[in-house]
Amino acid sequence: MTEILNNTNETPVVIKKYFDNTSGLSTHPKSLNELIELLYQAFAANEVNIDYISTIMNNYKGTMDEWKPYIKFQSDRYTRNLVDAGNGKFSLIILCWAESQGSSIHNHMDSHCFLKCLQGTLIETKYAWPTIGEENPMHILQRTEVHEGEVAYINDSIGLHRIENPSHTETAVTLHLYIPPYDHCNIFDERTSRSNEAKVTFYSVGGRLTAIE
Repeated sequence: MTEILNNTNETPVVIKKYFDNTSGLSTHPKSLNELIELLYQAFAANEVNIDYISTIMNNYKGTMDEWKPYIKFQSDRYTRNLVDAGNGKFSLIILCWAESQGSSIHNHMDSHCFLKCLQGTLIETKYAWPTIGEENPMHILQRTEVHEGEVAYINDSIGLHRIENPSHTETAVTLHLYIPPYDHCNIFDERTSRSNEAKVTFYSVGGRLTAIE
């Protein structure tokens, strides 16, 4: 099964579920740097073993010391902090969720999204795509708790989702891998299903605050 994805840099990435170009690579990254190196090796060609990507995301443990440069909270919204841009084929991002913060309902622009919970507990709510031309409340498909160390996955064929930190007293941190990257998405009103395009920005890049902040 082959899927060709288009990204914003016009670099096609071919996801082949059963193609194996990773047989000689480690499946247990011992650090964030090793995880990034393995991702670059896995994406050396345009044909990628998506099962391998899932495996290394699940097996990666990491430490707070290596995440610390990218952990930056804001009181009024969650933050997206770019760890590595992946030469346009993937992006690795740390998201920081202060107490009770959450995302809008959104899609992923035909990108594959892996979400690993590094700290705390998140709630992922998946929604069905709304019917074009109708204004009805969004239909919930599933609501799941994602605990520390667990990995969630979504793409647009599965549906839409929203991520929330349900705690009023604890923060949460997640590691996101997008294949390929995207710079905008569609957000949806839960009551009416109306959608708007939203630009995707970074609060920090490589540990440094961006100019727009």
